[in-house]
Amino acid sequence: MIPVIVMSLPLMAAAIVLLRLLHGVREWPARAVLLAMLAAGIAGLAYSVFAGGRTPAPEPPEHAGHAMAPTAVGPRSVTLSPYARELAEIAVAPARRQFVDVEVRMVGKVRYDERRLAYVTAWIGGRIDRLFVAFTGDTVEKDKEMVWIYSPPLRTAQEELIQAVRTVERLSESGLPIVKETADRTVKSARDRLRLWGLTARQIDEIARSKVPTDHISIHAPITGTVIERNGWVGMWVDQGTRIYTIADLSVVWVMLDAYESDLPWIRYGQEAEAVPKTSPGEKCEGKVAFIDPFLNDRTRTANVRLNADNPKGRLKPDVFVNGIVRSRVAAGGKIVDPRLAGKWMCPRDPEVMADDSGTCPGCGIELVKTAEFGFVAPQEAEPPLVVPVSAPLITGKRALVYVQLKEGEYEGREVVLGPRAGEFYIVEHGLDEGELVVVRGNFTIDSALQLMGKPSMMNPKGGAAPMRHGH
Repeated sequence: MIPVIVMSLPLMAAAIVLLRLLHGVREWPARAVLLAMLAAGIAGLAYSVFAGGRTPAPEPPEHAGHAMAPTAVGPRSVTLSPYARELAEIAVAPARRQFVDVEVRMVGKVRYDERRLAYVTAWIGGRIDRLFVAFTGDTVEKDKEMVWIYSPPLRTAQEELIQAVRTVERLSESGLPIVKETADRTVKSARDRLRLWGLTARQIDEIARSKVPTDHISIHAPITGTVIERNGWVGMWVDQGTRIYTIADLSVVWVMLDAYESDLPWIRYGQEAEAVPKTSPGEKCEGKVAFIDPFLNDRTRTANVRLNADNPKGRLKPDVFVNGIVRSRVAAGGKIVDPRLAGKWMCPRDPEVMADDSGTCPGCGIELVKTAEFGFVAPQEAEPPLVVPVSAPLITGKRALVYVQLKEGEYEGREVVLGPRAGEFYIVEHGLDEGELVVVRGNFTIDSALQLMGKPSMMNPKGGAAPMRHGH
């Protein structure tokens, strides 16, 4: 920079002289000449300061105009000189067979497990005289007393049972079997009525033993869980079937995730997954894919994926936003390599039920299904797919085109059939062989050269007349 400033000192001195002359000249023509000289001096000074220290751009090689021009070889081929390849920054990579690891990320919410919901309902009409759980969010244990209901019909049914028991006691030594059988059936009928009204076997036995009827009935919690809804109040009259409480077991929850249609090929029923709540980003909860919606949301282009996630510490709270992660190792044919599931039998309704041999599910009773039918394969039986980097194919929506390097500087356009995208790769179904070099950078430049030459290209599959050249 200092040599440049030294070289510009004469220009600066000349500019100062011109300024002094301009100050002393009053005639317009002379002033105009001096102004023009001053402007030229300032421009020269600026060029010296800002451009004088730059290195001039390298000149293209001799006859560069001919060296840069692509040369036609075949109907879909083109040859580029080394200088043209350097300007286009051409890069190639081989089509190869390898297992691809895909990480599918989804977002969603926590929901109650519908299989772990229970209702506390009135088994008989009456009046609520006492509630043992006063607010929503309280936790209860199974068989805990929840509601105390006054019911006049209940007393009548108990008196019938007491009367039937006394009759059986009186006829215990009777010599008429038919009379005893009739009395026993009456007792059984009275017991069944009380049982259907919600009394436990222990309560019924106590009434039959003490022979003291009561006009109140206690309703107990059917499961251990958290009260998520309360619909009853003290003094309220209820009918048979009225819902008083709703209880949810939160030890296992559903994680409802939205998966994009492009990610669905890499999600399988029974896969292990992770759920990370937004409230605790550093903590991961394990789960399994238990359901994949067969229908797609036409507005969001997503499908619902449900995870069954263990929630022993209660960190997955209902309606909390979560990030879901499913990791897959992709093999040929779109199969998923999973040594944990390969060769097993699994229940199609509950992925937790798994066996080494065929059989039936102990929970729902349906036949177990081979995990191979869900798309899993063992590592020793898997074949790697043929893949290319995602930057290799030029995709128009209907066609996929790659440029294959035939030899140094010679490239051929070739249509291929692609499978789904797997991470940073596309699976190639047809059109390439393992080891062939495909252009991964500069393919748009090659395609443009073919278009200018009137050859088949990405946007013009049939080609066209080459543009006319103008001589100079």
